[in-house]
Amino acid sequence: MPNLLILTEVQEAMRARYKAMLLERFPQLTIHVVGHHNDVGPYIASTDILLCFSPPMADHVVRDAPRLKWIQALGTGVDNIVDLPSLGKEVVVTNIRGIHGAPVSEATIAYMFSLARDMPHSTRAQDKSDWQRWPARLLTGKTVGILGVGLIAEYLAPICKAFGMTVIGISGAPRSAPGFDRMVVRQDLLKVAPDFDFLVALAPLTPETRGIVGAKLLAAMKPSAFLINVARGGVVDEPALIEALEAGRIAGAALDVFSEEPLPPDSPLWKAKNITIFPHLGGYSEGYEDRAMPTIAGNMARFLNNDLKNMINIVRKPASWGN
Repeated sequence: MPNLLILTEVQEAMRARYKAMLLERFPQLTIHVVGHHNDVGPYIASTDILLCFSPPMADHVVRDAPRLKWIQALGTGVDNIVDLPSLGKEVVVTNIRGIHGAPVSEATIAYMFSLARDMPHSTRAQDKSDWQRWPARLLTGKTVGILGVGLIAEYLAPICKAFGMTVIGISGAPRSAPGFDRMVVRQDLLKVAPDFDFLVALAPLTPETRGIVGAKLLAAMKPSAFLINVARGGVVDEPALIEALEAGRIAGAALDVFSEEPLPPDSPLWKAKNITIFPHLGGYSEGYEDRAMPTIAGNMARFLNNDLKNMINIVRKPASWGN
């Protein structure tokens, strides 16, 4: 019978729920659950299927898994999975997409309000019993640039419009979509950057987008603008962002994702000026496993029927399938 390993750093109760839901549907599976890649040792050599998010993955996981045939990513992003050097050429990789519009969009709006109203300042003042007042910045009348126009951006844009914002989409292949006032090609990002009051990074991490939010882009933005990264840490040049914030080139940033996760205690981001840190909370919401299960279970049924080519959301095909 196939051996499934669930590797995820989410709460233990959520890990257990994935296991219970899958065993209910597929009792023939042998399922092990671990919370960190350093704990896979007793199980990895016999693992046929791996369920994981990309941030906790490490190369030794796939290197030490000679029987591995399929990785089901539990999120949309598959960087740090498909680019692992030891990933076997015959391993199929699938992801979960289409369920992140609401949680990531709601998180983005929350981060916008946090920045515009300087909510961390309120918390610090409360800790000191210090009554302070200051004028809030409004979202209405502001312009938001959304870098990366996929399913999440399509969900987010109409919400921004409902708050009275002008919405500009930036995409490698621009197309019309509800909620956007206009679209521009990624090559014109520097030209439109001075228009942004908020820049929301939603682009997947690819060679083309790695470090795209860097020194030149940050310098092109207005000093009153804010950055929100709910994409992948590598999309933002973190040292360049720290320098821009320290120099006052932009007003602040809310970061939900980081180049290294968990963010190390000695990272300079923790103490950087005008940064609010959120520990990858954007898509992490109650009921996530219920929303992900139709894709997982559908793909599991196909895997057990040896029907891998008809899996849902294939993002990496085995080499033997060809093009």
